[in-house]
Amino acid sequence: MDGQLGLSGDNSAVPRLVEQFNELGSPHSLTDESETKPKAPIKICHVKAGGMMSLAIDNLGALWMWGNCPHQSSGGEGCFSFQGSFTPTPIWDFYGHTVVKVACGNEHVVALVSAGETHKGDDLVCYSWGNNSHGQLGLGDKESRPRPEIVQKFNQDSPWAVYEVACGALHTALLAHKKRPSDKLESVCWTFGLGDKGQLGHGTTRSALVPEPVKELPESVYLVSVDCGLFHTSVVSSAGDVWSWGMEKGLGLCPDASFTNNEAGDAISPLLYSCNGLIGSKFQDPVQVGCGAAHTVLVAHDGYKLWSWGRGRSGVLGNGKTIDCFIPSVVLWPPLTEDFKPEESKTGGEEEQVAEKGDPAKAAETDKRLSLAMEEMKLLQSKLSIMERYASILHGSIFGKPLDEHDIPVSLKNSGTADIAKEWGDMLESADRSKLVRLEMFYRNMLAGVKDKQMKKRIQEIVKECLQSSTTGK
Repeated sequence: MDGQLGLSGDNSAVPRLVEQFNELGSPHSLTDESETKPKAPIKICHVKAGGMMSLAIDNLGALWMWGNCPHQSSGGEGCFSFQGSFTPTPIWDFYGHTVVKVACGNEHVVALVSAGETHKGDDLVCYSWGNNSHGQLGLGDKESRPRPEIVQKFNQDSPWAVYEVACGALHTALLAHKKRPSDKLESVCWTFGLGDKGQLGHGTTRSALVPEPVKELPESVYLVSVDCGLFHTSVVSSAGDVWSWGMEKGLGLCPDASFTNNEAGDAISPLLYSCNGLIGSKFQDPVQVGCGAAHTVLVAHDGYKLWSWGRGRSGVLGNGKTIDCFIPSVVLWPPLTEDFKPEESKTGGEEEQVAEKGDPAKAAETDKRLSLAMEEMKLLQSKLSIMERYASILHGSIFGKPLDEHDIPVSLKNSGTADIAKEWGDMLESADRSKLVRLEMFYRNMLAGVKDKQMKKRIQEIVKECLQSSTTGK
């Protein structure tokens, strides 16, 4: 509709080639000198897509943009609008420089660009442009910009070297470290823009017009990746720790979220996740974190393992379920299909299966057994899902937070049985005053509910008796 496919004409229901990249060279090659030399084909190295726009960086460091693009209106300096661009167009403002990273939100763009012609170490400068209705450009005001402008906090003379960028719908997050030489490699997450859901992580729900550090993240860690959803932000450290903040109530499902107060957002400050794995609580060898509208996905174990959490509709979490998940769950990866199985020597059982393929009767019997086993597995998964939700509701009602694997008694994990009386006794002895007060309130509310139910039942019985008396004339 607005050219976000990079094609002229109607919408397309199937993938189509963006011909513009075949017809044109990079902006760096469109010079008189390039006309005398054969054009080398350019290659796309990085892509990003926002609300109604798309961006791409080629192998020469040029930035291309198409879709609903920021545009200088005819009203003069400062006039701003959006104009549909149906084919990729180069951003000429960065001619002579190298664009290294780019991100975009609903209607704003943030790019990390080399100060000189090529990228050398800590020389990246941060530029932003587009809609600035909530300060998401980080320029100190709410005036929109049709063309790129430097975010002064991360200009060429800044003591901070910016190296990662991400955009939510109406907010922006950046990772930066102190420029070398420095006593320590301090890594900081900076956020700005709309903060009404706590997505900036500043401990409040106010917006910010300039970059501000997320102070409650530890100073001693190095952050390797950041991403933003519609209303939340997530970062991961090289040590395997993951923090998230923001999100609308009941949407992002942060751990330890409080649903009893009037604060907007599940978490207005960073909350630490644990992997709940068999070994340790950290995600080993993290690679990247990615955020959807209301869920988060983490690549860990050097790319061999995926975790996800948040809203689970349409199976977006990839864990075989469609329910919301308060804590990270393992994505079912790789799929258990022949294409993804490693090449290994066949075992005796596998050889037996191969032999069965030659016997139609045996093959049919095997298929039948597998089908029954799959049906039983689906039934068990369904029952497990219902039990998990039921346990989470009960645990949340009593303790004010979702059920976490760490809350399960060790005795139950080890033996499959537990002394409930002993576990409750141990829990009460170790509970602090706030937990005990909450338990007391829950107990009182439960008793009041039982009494109300008994009273309602007694009233119904009296009404029934009165009706019977009136009909019989007694």
